[in-house]
Amino acid sequence: MVENGTNYQRQTTMSKQLWIYDTTLRDGAQREGLSLSLEDKLQIARKLDQLGIPFIEGGWPGANPKDVQLFWRLTEEPLSQAEIVAFCSTRRPHTTAAEDPSLKPILSAGTIWITTFGKSWDLHVTESLKTSLEENLAMIQDTIEFFRSQGRRVIYDAEHWFDGYKNNPEYALETLKAAVAGGAEWLVLCDTNGGTLPHEVTAIAKTVVTALANWGETSVQVGIHTHNDSGTAVANALAAVMEGATMIQGTINGYGERCGNADLCTLIPNLQLKLGYSCIANEHLSKLSESSRFISEVVNLAPDDHAPFVGLSAFAHKGGIHVSAVERNPLTYEHIAPEEVGNKRRIVISDQSGLSNVLAKARNYGINLERDNPTSRQLLQQLKELENQGYQFEAAEASFELLMRSALGTRKQWFEIRGFQVHCDKSSLATCNSLATVKVIVSDRELLEVAEGNGPVSALDAALRKALQNFYPEIAEFQLRDYKVRILDGKAGTSAKTRVLVESSNGHQRWTTVGVSTNILDASYQAVVEGLEYGLMLQQQTPSNSVILAESSL
Repeated sequence: MVENGTNYQRQTTMSKQLWIYDTTLRDGAQREGLSLSLEDKLQIARKLDQLGIPFIEGGWPGANPKDVQLFWRLTEEPLSQAEIVAFCSTRRPHTTAAEDPSLKPILSAGTIWITTFGKSWDLHVTESLKTSLEENLAMIQDTIEFFRSQGRRVIYDAEHWFDGYKNNPEYALETLKAAVAGGAEWLVLCDTNGGTLPHEVTAIAKTVVTALANWGETSVQVGIHTHNDSGTAVANALAAVMEGATMIQGTINGYGERCGNADLCTLIPNLQLKLGYSCIANEHLSKLSESSRFISEVVNLAPDDHAPFVGLSAFAHKGGIHVSAVERNPLTYEHIAPEEVGNKRRIVISDQSGLSNVLAKARNYGINLERDNPTSRQLLQQLKELENQGYQFEAAEASFELLMRSALGTRKQWFEIRGFQVHCDKSSLATCNSLATVKVIVSDRELLEVAEGNGPVSALDAALRKALQNFYPEIAEFQLRDYKVRILDGKAGTSAKTRVLVESSNGHQRWTTVGVSTNILDASYQAVVEGLEYGLMLQQQTPSNSVILAESSL
């Protein structure tokens, strides 16, 4: 891997070029509740490579076995264009970098680029490192010189830079001088605690860029690394770029410790589409939404539907006036074309919908409804009545499509449920063994099936699948991905009305259905049955006929 490393030189001649540095595999993995296997890390690295990210921080070789194995695997099967970067701290106090055993695994990782971090804040030098300010400067310079002597190129992360500068600006600048003297090519200003505000970033970043010019260091470039503890990570990164920073460090979906890191899914389109910088190729930018959702699936965290640019709701329109305006001219309520980042416009159906919502939603499903068609008004009225009863179609658009097809007389009856019974045996505190019996009619054949499950919904779902798979083998591929219950009128106690949302998947697409009843099992039954029915309908549709692909492709 060391002999590669040509991408950086190849692109530096481009105007307004910025360098995206992804640290999802290290900093992002420090998020509470996020745990990555080696295969997870490899999948993410390859997806980032396909997205055109130039620098991917793989982790800290030697810190744990997974990171060591990751670098080995990427040596055997290199990425197509991205530089994989090893991460580490400066050497220990009162030794030399050449003698420090903690730096040997960094070299063994075989990367051309190494990011090393050092202390910028005098408080950390004296309190955390328990050493002198002079020794800290020697640690920074010696470590970088050592890596350079081994043929490596070095990015220097100035940890706690902004806190250090605010506390002792003269010393903080001396740490950067030490990094430059050692041979660092990038000085990355880190807001490690995430407490700095954009106006402070602007002033301090400008000071650093000016200082480098005064030192005569025109070949050393500035980068920015921000955390989101004050909710300003993206704004801070943008502020630094406006003052001359050319490397932007962050993570996909803003994953990271505490409140997270700067979200590259927000930063990249803002920099590229709004400010005119070049971050990644336009054809890669159009894959941003898909990449965001793919990585959220790998890390097993639900995608943020309301995330800027890439969220499912980022270009969703609910108010009837909004929908009517967007239909005439998208610029009225969309700041960019959603396709630029690989997202799509969605028309949300709810009790606030007007006729424009219904007509636009129908077109998404490949159904041409005319405004003067009586069915359109009937469908809108039925929608409002059902939502008044507790149904929620903005979160269950599969159920809405089935409702629409029923109104138009085009809904196919795949099967008919004649009845079901569920028996629960609470044999222990840990489990509730359930037995479900269902009577189903398919093609004039009556089937009676029984299945067990851990809970009544699981048993009912298993019995339905068992019966229907005799006629529809594809049901074996359907999975129940999520199950949500909402009590609609809590004051009614145990007789309260319940809304159930069931998310299903066939491994390629996801869809959500809804059921409402004062009986939670009946509400669950409605949602599960519609989920199976919608999945069967998808098997007969091309992707262009289904909005579900646009919403939640895996």
